[in-house]
Amino acid sequence: MWSDLKRWLFRLFMALAVASLAAYVTDWAIYMLRGSPNSTITVNQFLSIPLKGHKEEYDYIGASQVRCAVALFPQGDKDPCWLVWRDRNKWDKP
Repeated sequence: MWSDLKRWLFRLFMALAVASLAAYVTDWAIYMLRGSPNSTITVNQFLSIPLKGHKEEYDYIGASQVRCAVALFPQGDKDPCWLVWRDRNKWDKP
């Protein structure tokens, strides 16, 4: 019984590994065929300054343009645009 369970778990693991690799290779091929499309997203930067009494002050530093890859996975040393869009506000601590 345990050998059957181990065999099925191994098959499941291998299927997930092959599916993940196939998804990444397909995304890379589409990214290259489209001419490595990149985009820019405006990211707001804030600074969180600790004060007395366990309080914090939030200061707006400014906005910056971040280049991102129009892809599902990170491509060309750039994060995917969906990930950058999700984290448009960056919080820094001194």
